[in-house]
Amino acid sequence: MAMKIDPDMCTACGDCKPVCPTKSISSGKIYFKIDVGTCTECEGESDSPMCVDVCPSGCIVPA
Repeated sequence: MAMKIDPDMCTACGDCKPVCPTKSISSGKIYFKIDVGTCTECEGESDSPMCVDVCPSGCIVPA
């Protein structure tokens, strides 16, 4: 499974993008987005998705 960003909750702070080991997070026009084709939920890298751990608004959820 992959993670996704709820656009209604995303504040576009950018904290998630640098911690993504698969570079699956990119800047959108208004908010950030996650490529579900490359997102691994940080399996093999961390016990939990690193983007979720750093997100101050709690907008990142399972896809």
